[in-house]
Amino acid sequence: MPFYKIAEMQKNRATANPQQFVQAAVGEFMKAGIVTKPDEEGPPLHMHPNEEQFTLVIEGKLHFVLGDEERICEAGDLIHIPRFVKHRSRAIGGPAVFFTVKSPAGDGDLDQDYNKAEGGEEAEKRFEQAKTRGL
Repeated sequence: MPFYKIAEMQKNRATANPQQFVQAAVGEFMKAGIVTKPDEEGPPLHMHPNEEQFTLVIEGKLHFVLGDEERICEAGDLIHIPRFVKHRSRAIGGPAVFFTVKSPAGDGDLDQDYNKAEGGEEAEKRFEQAKTRGL
């Protein structure tokens, strides 16, 4: 039960963005998942009032907006997303895969504490600018 083979885990469409696929596992105090994003896909700007999150990029690149910061994250980058911080990521330059952990576990759904945030239009403009710059 505590061992998982990612290749054998069921892939489900994400609630926040059905273009993404999630393979998730839930424990007593946290939930974890592998998320696959097609190029230019990701949920709108949002925040989690009840969950803290860590994300580790495994493959590809993500254009990340986290609070007032913006950057391109690549394989090996670890991102900490505190509660209440507006954020969103989009795969850029091709698909991207990341591992994410959230706490508390809640009902196990990785999108359970998803709350759309104001300012999403600005985050999307920043993404379009990043694409234009060739990042």
